Amino acid sequence: MVTIKLKDGGQRQYSEGTTLLQVAEDISKKLAQNAVVARFNGQITDLNTEITEDGTLELLDFTDPEARAAYRHSSSHVMAQAVQRLWPGTQLAIGPAIDKGFYYDFDSEHTFTPDDFAVIEAEMQKIIKADYPIIRKELSREEALNFFKEHNEPYKVELIHDLPEDAVISLYQQGEFVDLCAGPHLPSTARLKAIKLMSLAGAYWRGSEDRQMLQRLYATSFPKKSMLDDYLHKLEEAKKRDHRRLGRELGLFVVLDEGPGFPFFLPKGMILRNELEKFWREEHARAGYQEIRTPMILNRQLWEESGHWDHYKENMYFTEIDGADYSIKPMNCPGGMLVYKQGIHSYRDLPLRMGEMGLVHRHEMSGVLHGLMRVRAFTQDDAHIFMLPEQIIGEIKGVINLVDRFYSLFGFPYHVELSTKPEKAMGSDEMWDLATNALKQAMDEKGMEYRINEGDGAFYGPKIDFHLQDSLDRTWQCGTIQLDFQMPEKFDLFYVGEDGEKHRPAMIHRVIYGSIERFIGILTEHFAGAFPAWLAPIQVRVLPITDRNHDYAREVVEELKTEGIRAEADLRSEKTGYKIRDGQMQKIPYLLVVGDKEAEAGTVSVRHRREGDLGPTGRADFKVQLLAEIREKLNR
Repeated sequence: MVTIKLKDGGQRQYSEGTTLLQVAEDISKKLAQNAVVARFNGQITDLNTEITEDGTLELLDFTDPEARAAYRHSSSHVMAQAVQRLWPGTQLAIGPAIDKGFYYDFDSEHTFTPDDFAVIEAEMQKIIKADYPIIRKELSREEALNFFKEHNEPYKVELIHDLPEDAVISLYQQGEFVDLCAGPHLPSTARLKAIKLMSLAGAYWRGSEDRQMLQRLYATSFPKKSMLDDYLHKLEEAKKRDHRRLGRELGLFVVLDEGPGFPFFLPKGMILRNELEKFWREEHARAGYQEIRTPMILNRQLWEESGHWDHYKENMYFTEIDGADYSIKPMNCPGGMLVYKQGIHSYRDLPLRMGEMGLVHRHEMSGVLHGLMRVRAFTQDDAHIFMLPEQIIGEIKGVINLVDRFYSLFGFPYHVELSTKPEKAMGSDEMWDLATNALKQAMDEKGMEYRINEGDGAFYGPKIDFHLQDSLDRTWQCGTIQLDFQMPEKFDLFYVGEDGEKHRPAMIHRVIYGSIERFIGILTEHFAGAFPAWLAPIQVRVLPITDRNHDYAREVVEELKTEGIRAEADLRSEKTGYKIRDGQMQKIPYLLVVGDKEAEAGTVSVRHRREGDLGPTGRADFKVQLLAEIREKLNR
C-alpha cells in the first residue's frame, strides 16, 4: 500500500499501481472530471500515471496555468492527428501550448487556407468523440530514432539527436497517432470540449531563415463552450479597441512609415501623457524619490563596464563621436550609477531613491513592432534605490506598495512572478541566491502569492514582475523590481559606514509603468479610449443649440478653463443630435448642452458619457462635482 497526502492535509491509502485518476475519482467524481493533470511530489504528471510510492498529491484543473498548458498541448496533438488523417504524408515539427491557445507546425504538400479550418475541426471532433486514451511510452534513444525514421518524421529525428545522451525519451499515443513529447497530457481525447482554429502563418523550422519554411496552424481550446464564446467575444472587442486605430481616430498618437517603431504623440496624446507623468512625479515625491535626468548617448567604455556591451549589444544602436565609439542608451541604469558617484554618501544618506523618466532606444526586428506595444524608442519610468543591506526588505515592500497604488488606481488586477537567474548572467551563485531569497522574503512578509519563472531574470539580478490584467482579461507585464548586487560592484559604488570604512550598497532597479508609451497603449485599449475625466484630453465639450447661444457657450467654457478644466465649445452649424453623437464618438466624459433656457437660468444640461442625460445643473454645482472627480481620479 502507498500513502497519499492531499492538499487539505488528509491522507488516503491505495494499492500500488492505482492511477492518479482513480485516486481523483475516489476523492470526488466532480474533482476527477475537472482535473487536467496532477502535481505529485512536486512534479506535474499525467493522471494516467500509476503510483508506486508515498507522495503528496494536488489535482490541477483548467484554472491552473500548468494544467491549462497541458490541456492545450493535448489539443495540439489532436489537431496534428486530424491533419495527418486528412492529408497523409504531412510531417510534424512542433506543437506547443502558448498564451491563450496552441499551434502546430507542419511540412505538407497541401497548402492550408482558412477554408480548411472547418474540415480540420470536424475531424478533431471525431477524434475527441472516439475517446482515445492518451498513453505515455518511454523508449531508448535508438528505439525512438528508429521509430521516427520508419514513420518518415525527420523533424522528430532531429529533435531527438539534440536531446542529451541520458535524456528519457517519451512518446504519447492516441489511436493511430504517435508524437514525440515530454508531456504531460490529458487522460483521453474526450476530455477536450470546445476547440477553434484561429489563423495560419509561415514559420521557419527552428526560427532560422536558412531552414525549411513550415505552415503553422494556430488554434485554441477550452473545457466549456461558454468559455470559448467569451474568449471569441473578447477578441472581437479587442479589435474594436485596437489602440492604433483609436490613437488615430482620437488624435492621440500615430506611428508613421517615416519612423517605424518611433511613435509620434499628437497634442491630445501629449495631454494624456503629461497627466500620467504628473501623477508619477507627485506619487514619487510623496514616496521620497528625487528626480534626475541622464544623457541619451554615452561612450563605449561605460557600456563595457556595465556589462551591456557583452550581454545586450545586439539590441543597441551605436554612433561615433570624435573617433570614439558611443551608444544610444538602451537602459538608464549606468547613468544612474554615475549620478550616485558624484558625491560621497554616508550610511545616514541611505536609502537614496532616484527616479528618471528616461528615453531609451532598443533595436527591435521590424516584424515584431506593434503600435505603442512594441517600439524602438520609449520612456522608462526608472528608479534606482541605493540602500544598506538591512534596508533591502523594507525598500522592496515600499516599491510593492507603490506599484499597487498605481495599478489599483486604474482598476488593474495583477499577479506576480519571481524570475530567477538566466543562463547568461553576471555574478556568483551565492550573490544570486542572496538576492533571490530577499525578494522571496519581502513577498512572503507581504502575504503575496507569486509564481516562480525559472531562468527569466535580468543578466545582473533576479526580479519581481507584475503582470496586470485589463478589462478584456489580457495580461501585460509592466512593473518590475530587480535586486542587484552586481552593478554596485562593477561601478565601485560605496558608502561610508558607521565604522568610517567603505561599504558596498545594495541596489534596486524598478519601473511601474514600464514603458510610458506601452502603458498608454494598454490604457487606451483597457478604457476603449474612454479615459477617466482626470486623464481625458478634453474633459468637457459645450454644445450650443443655436447660433444665438454661442456667447453663452463661450462663457461656460472660459469659466471651466479658469478652474483648470480642459473644455471646448462645438460652434459648428450642425444639429444638436449630430454634435452629441460626435462628442460620444470622441469619448468626451461630459457634454453640456446649452440653449435659451439654460442661458436664461445660468445652468447647463449635462450628458455623461456612460450615464446619459443627467438633466439641468447649476454651473457652480457641475464645476464642483467635476473638480472632485478629477481630484479623486475616479474611474467613471
